[in-house]
Order: sequence, then structure tokens, then C-alpha cells
Amino acid sequence: MTYTTILTEVRGRVGLITLNRPEAMNALNNTLMRELMDALQAFDQDDAVGAMVITGNPKTFAAGADIKEMAEKSVEEMQAADPIAQFDRIRSVQKPVIAAVSGWALGGGCELALSCDMIVASETAKFGQPEITIGVIPGAGGTQRLPRAIGKALAMEIVLNNRILSAQEALQLGLVNRVVSLESYLDEAVKLAEEIASRAPLAVRTAKRLINQAYEHFLRDALAEERQAFYGLFATEDQKEGMRAFIEKRNPEWKGR
Repeated sequence: MTYTTILTEVRGRVGLITLNRPEAMNALNNTLMRELMDALQAFDQDDAVGAMVITGNPKTFAAGADIKEMAEKSVEEMQAADPIAQFDRIRSVQKPVIAAVSGWALGGGCELALSCDMIVASETAKFGQPEITIGVIPGAGGTQRLPRAIGKALAMEIVLNNRILSAQEALQLGLVNRVVSLESYLDEAVKLAEEIASRAPLAVRTAKRLINQAYEHFLRDALAEERQAFYGLFATEDQKEGMRAFIEKRNPEWKGR
């Protein structure tokens, strides 16, 4: 299959997907998310592939959602398009998915990494949820997966006050599996995926399902509530002002309504 916003290849028994919108810091527009999930599901159905890796480029994993694509949308338009539904598809992938993160993983990019089963980070990786700076909240799991991973207090600071986590902080908090050099982060992620792909396939898929079942108990309802709260903020003046200010590269003037 031909893709326009991602690159795919197979290394041994590992399916590698590279986000490829460098001109937009790999912003997750609708086309990229659809192609990414299509590629994951294609690898999931390929018996020659035992695990997958998602990566960006050394400077940016993904800097968030494509703000220009949603800035002027209404609540009804957001709910009808339901762009966050693409994130649901990753939970249906049976084989392990590893995020290889270097540089910025912000907003939807951070949520994409959190949606994967494991994260290998370069020493330059930075994780954050800056949605509050444009008048909205994380809508694809940031308010739900982040506190489960690192605890309530720090998740509050990240989501409410745009705290950015360094790679070493993420490692200490258990958000990532390992931190390695910029030169080797992708190779390390592929190596980990290859090791897992060499295990008994049915046992790997069963173990992944059961671990996620333990982790995601009650999470599905919470994610649905988060999504609707995110879409609901598109009825506010602050959302329009925040996203316009982001696009125009200026500070927003909040109205509180």
C-alpha cells in the first residue's frame, strides 16, 4: 500500500512505521492517523511480522495534533468527525507495539506514545501535554493514561501547567522502558521488538491482552468521558482564541468563557 504521511518497512520480523510529516513536526492530522492505524493493522495481520515499532525523526516524534485542521471547528463538527476515534484502533492491535521516541512527544504525540505497549526513548526525548496553552485539554488519553503511569500529582502539573518531562525523568517515573543515545534509540527499539517477536506468538498476544485488561479496567468509560469533554471545549471562546494564537504565533488573551 502507498502512504503519503508515513513510511513503512520490515526489518527481520519487525514492522517499522515512521511518521513522515517533517515540515509540520509530524503533526497528527487525520490522514496521518488513518494511515498509521491502517499500517499497524496490516502488520498485525502479517504472519511474518511479530511486533511493530512506531517512530518519528531524531528531532520530533510528534508535536501534537494538527491545530490548523481543528481550530475553527464547532463541537458538533468535532463530534461528527470524531478524529480521536483513530486512537481507538491501536487498542485492537494484538501484537506488541513499541514507540521509539526522540525529541518532542507533545499533546497527541505523547498520547500516541502512551497508547503503545512500551517506549524506548533517546536522551533528547521530551514528553508533555500542552493543550492547556491553547484552551483545551488532552483528548486522546492524556488525562487518563498519564496519571496511571506516573501518578496523580505530577500528571496534574503536566496537564494543568504544561510541565515537560525529560527523558531521564520519564525513565525514573516508569513512563519509558529505557533511555539510550540519540544514535542508537531506533536500533534499540527494533532490537527489543525483534526479541519479543522471537517469542511464542500466541503466548505474546495473550500476555499483552491480559496485561492491558488489568491496566485498562474502567479505562474505556473514562476515555469516552475525556473525549466528550475535549470536544465540548470547542464551544468556548477560549478554545478559538487559544488555537488562533497558536497559529498566529502570539500569546492568547483568555476570556474565561
